[in-house]
Formats: sequence, C-alpha cells, structure tokens
Amino acid sequence: MASNEAAAGARLAPLIAVVGCDGSGKSTMAAELIGWLGQSRPVGTVYLGLGSGNIGNRIKAWPLIGPPFEAYLSRKAGQARRKDAKIPGSPTALVIFAFSLIRYSRFRRTLVLRRKGVTVITDRYPQKEVPGFYDGPGLAAARAEGRLVRWLAAREWVLYEEMANHVPDLVIRLNVDAATALARKPDHKPESIAAKVAVTPQLSFNGAPMVDLDATMDYAEELALAKAAIEDALAT
Repeated sequence: MASNEAAAGARLAPLIAVVGCDGSGKSTMAAELIGWLGQSRPVGTVYLGLGSGNIGNRIKAWPLIGPPFEAYLSRKAGQARRKDAKIPGSPTALVIFAFSLIRYSRFRRTLVLRRKGVTVITDRYPQKEVPGFYDGPGLAAARAEGRLVRWLAAREWVLYEEMANHVPDLVIRLNVDAATALARKPDHKPESIAAKVAVTPQLSFNGAPMVDLDATMDYAEELALAKAAIEDALAT
C-alpha cells in the first residue's frame, strides 16, 4: 500500500475505491460489493463525495427563494471550476473549503476503519490530478486572489495531497458514455456529465492498481468482473 503510513510500517487493511462519472452506477456497485465481501471479512463503506448535489436540491425546494438562490450558488461554484476565471470572493472560497473539510473528515474515517482491520470500499475517491471537479480540490482550478482565498487554496491542496498519497489497493473504474449517464441522471447538467465522461479515463489515482469496466454492459457480468478483480487484488 503506497501511503505515508504504509511506508512507515503501519499495517492497514485493504481499500477498494469505486469511481466513475455520475450515472455510471458507482453507488449501486459499491453496495453490492459490500454485501458480497462482508460474507468473508469485516467490511466498511465510506462515501467520499461532497453531497453538494443533494444540498442543492434541498435548497431548490425552499419556497420562493430556493430556485434563484440555488442558481446563484451554482454560478459561483461554476466560476471556481474555470481555469480562465478567478475564485469569486472569500465567501465562496470558505464554502468550497468547508466541503473539502467534510470530505477530509470522511477520509480520515477510512483510515480509522483500516487500522482496525476493516476492509473499506469507498464510493468515489479524492484525486489531485484534475482540480475543480470530479472529487478534486475545489480551489485549485480558478485563480486565487486575496490573502484569505490564497491561504484557503493552499491549505486545501495540502489536504488533497495527504488523501491522494493513500493509494487504494484497487480502483474499480466504471466507464460510461454521456448519453447513458444522462438517461440515468436526467436532473444533471449535460455539460457537467460530458466533462466527467471525458476526464474519467485520465485519472490514475496516483498509480493505483485499476480495473476498467464498461458500465453499459449487462450488470451481472459487470459485477462478476468487479468481484474477480477484488479477489485477485486481495490475493496479492
């Protein structure tokens, strides 16, 4: 296990990450794998996404002010993801940093479980290869201006470096085309789905062992391939 703790001699139970674009079936597969692997060993699961989409949906449900307020927040967040833009002020940077702290807290939970000998399967996994979205640092894409924003961006980058240095024992990468992903997630923005579909094959997760699966194939076959990959990874 290529992590700081492993290098220092600490023993950690295996970590398996299920990653892919929205609509690729990550959550469904992670749940299936937990039930299957839990029959033979202690297994835990940790969600390593932000959950910002669910929060946005709850805001939109507020009477009268919900939809315009959610649209305003989405515009601000979108600006922070653009390389040709600047992070739109300290309040936006603080919100993005707060979400990163939530992810970091969940990540620390994976380490607690692994130290206890519990094999962990995660839904998503943090990365620092593509900033701005797709479980990457939120303050590293757009320009950081102002002392506080620059400090937050630098501190967030340190958090993501620490998380990314804990390399999973196996990454199950689910590949899906944009049309299929949108059919499964019709409430998502087409441009966001397209960007994630394009980025998925580029992510290496710090050189982690990886198996690529076609998320449009027959699900029973896809799940069988994922199980076989896990068995091979745990055997080595």
